[in-house]
Amino acid sequence: MIQRQQTLWLLLASAAAVLTFFFPFATGEEAVLNTDMVKTTEIIAGSNFFTLILTAVSAGLAFVIIFMFKDRKLQMRLTLLGILIAGITLALYILNMSKLTKATPALWAVLPAIVVISFFMAFRNIRKDEKLVRSLDKLR
Repeated sequence: MIQRQQTLWLLLASAAAVLTFFFPFATGEEAVLNTDMVKTTEIIAGSNFFTLILTAVSAGLAFVIIFMFKDRKLQMRLTLLGILIAGITLALYILNMSKLTKATPALWAVLPAIVVISFFMAFRNIRKDEKLVRSLDKLR
């Protein structure tokens, strides 16, 4: 149901997760092993295996949840799982950033936070719809 608010929040979460593959979270210098050289490194979703997998799962999950509008309880559980995965992904980004020297967050560092916030807002709206349906069932 594209006209529902949670659908828009989930689309935003999916789009923001996909954009993290293209835009850097942070840039910094990384020391090259056994040399005195340093190289400039950008942290994106594909720079770490676990970050890559969790970001892809987060983007896919947000898109799949949209089409589960007939089973709101499952939709709520999967949205909570999405919040957990997106939170872990954000923590991995911050952990990878701490490994760099002279790390500076990029403007696009807000994208993983947008994913977490979007999942949370979608959960709130799904819960609101579930309460509305329950209250209407009580009136019958």
